[in-house]
Amino acid sequence: MKKISNAIVSFFKSIYSFFDRFLITPITKLILRISDGIHLNSKGFEKFINNKQTLIVLSLIFAFIAFIAVDQSSTLLRDQSAEVLYNQPVTAEYNEEAYVIEGLPKTVDITLIGRRSDIYLAKQYPSHEVSVDLRELKPGSHKVTLHYKQALASLDYKLDPSSATIVVYEKMSETRELTYDVLHREAVDSKLVIQDISLDRSDVIIKGAEYKLKQVATVKALVDMNNVSTSSSGDISLRDIPLIAYDTEGQQVDVEIVPRTVNATIKITSPSKEVPVQVVPTGNVVFGKAIGSIEQSVSSVTIYGEQSALDTIEYIPVEIDVENLDSDHEYSINLTKPNGVREMSAKTMIVKVHIDDATTREFSDIRIQYTNLASGFNAQAASENDGSITIVVRGSDAAINALDVSSLKATVDLKDLGAGTHSVPVQVTGGDLRLTYEAKTQNVNIRIYQGSK
Repeated sequence: MKKISNAIVSFFKSIYSFFDRFLITPITKLILRISDGIHLNSKGFEKFINNKQTLIVLSLIFAFIAFIAVDQSSTLLRDQSAEVLYNQPVTAEYNEEAYVIEGLPKTVDITLIGRRSDIYLAKQYPSHEVSVDLRELKPGSHKVTLHYKQALASLDYKLDPSSATIVVYEKMSETRELTYDVLHREAVDSKLVIQDISLDRSDVIIKGAEYKLKQVATVKALVDMNNVSTSSSGDISLRDIPLIAYDTEGQQVDVEIVPRTVNATIKITSPSKEVPVQVVPTGNVVFGKAIGSIEQSVSSVTIYGEQSALDTIEYIPVEIDVENLDSDHEYSINLTKPNGVREMSAKTMIVKVHIDDATTREFSDIRIQYTNLASGFNAQAASENDGSITIVVRGSDAAINALDVSSLKATVDLKDLGAGTHSVPVQVTGGDLRLTYEAKTQNVNIRIYQGSK
C-alpha cells in the first residue's frame, strides 16, 4: 500500500515539476523582464508577482490561450477536404465553320481541394466551365492544356485529364442523296400498310474531315412509326426526323449533316382481298373408304397486306391429315398467314370430314397437254393412242356424280427434252380434292421436233 502511495505522490510531483519548469518559471521570467522594462519596482507588484498562487493562475491562463491557438490550427488543418466533380463538359473555342477537331475529350473530372465550406460554395455555382482556346491552331497535331474557370480563388483544383493531344482538320463538304429507313413497322395496325413515304428534300450536305466524308456510304432519315398515330388510312405528316450517316458496314459515321432533320409525309393504305379457304386432305383413308363430304366453318377470309403480295394469292390452303381415316372426324385448325399477309379476318376454323364407302369410275379420252416445252420446238403424240388417256377416279358416289369432267387434266412435263421421241410419265389432276385420280396409262410417247411440220 505504501508503495502505491509513494507512486501516486511521485506522479503528481512530476506533473508539478513539468509545469514549474516549462510554464511557471518561463512566465515569471517574462513578467520580471516586462516589469524591469517599464520600471515597475513597487514592492506590492513584486509581492504580487512572486506569489506562487498568482504564478499558477497566470500559467493556467497562458496555457489555455496556447491550447486555443493550437486547437484552431488543428481545426483548420482538419477542415481541409477534396471532392470530385465527374463528367464536366469541355468547351472548345475555334472556327467551327472552317475546322474539325478530333481527340478532344468531351468531359473531364475536376477534383476540388480546400475547406469544406469553400467546396460547398463552389458547388452552388451553376456551371463548372472547362475550356480550351484553339483559335490560333492550324491543321495538324497539337498538345493542348485544359483550363478550369475557378468559382473560388481559395480552392485548388486538378483536372483529369488536364491535357489532350488533338488533331485539327480542314472542314470539307459534299452533297449526298437522302434515303430513309422505317423503324418499328410493327407499331402500325396490322390491317394498315405504309404505301409510300415522301421526304421534303432529296439530298443533304455532309461536313467533316475529308477522310470521314469518304467513309459515308449513305445518309438516311429514320422514320420511327412509334412517333406516328395510325388508326386509319390516309396521309400523315411527321416532323423533325433525325438524319444519320452510315458506312458500307452499317456503322454510324460522325459527320455534320445539314440540315439535321427533315419532314415527311407518310401515305397509309389498307389493301385487302377476299379469297376462298381450300381444305386439302393429305394421305389416304383406309382401303374401301372415301371422303364423302367436307364441312368447313370458314369458307373465305379477307386478307390484308402489301398489294403486290395480295395479287399473288388466289386461296388459303388448309391441310388436314386423313391418313388411315375410317370414320367421320372433326379438326380444329389454326389458319396460317401466307407470306406478305399482315392480317386475316379469321384465324381459326372447324373442318368436319364425313367418310363413305368408296367406288371407282373411269373417264376416257382425256387429251394430253404439254408443259415446259423448250422454245423453238413443237411436240405431238407419237401415235393416236398416245394422244389421250383414261383417268380412274376413286371416291364416294356423291362426290363422283358431282364431278365436273372438264376439271380433269392429264399433262406431261417436257422440261429439258430435245428433239426426238420420248417416253414421258403422265400426271393427272381433278377439281374435287375429296377424290383421288390415277392415270390408267402411266407413260405415253411424245415426239419433239424443231419448227412446224
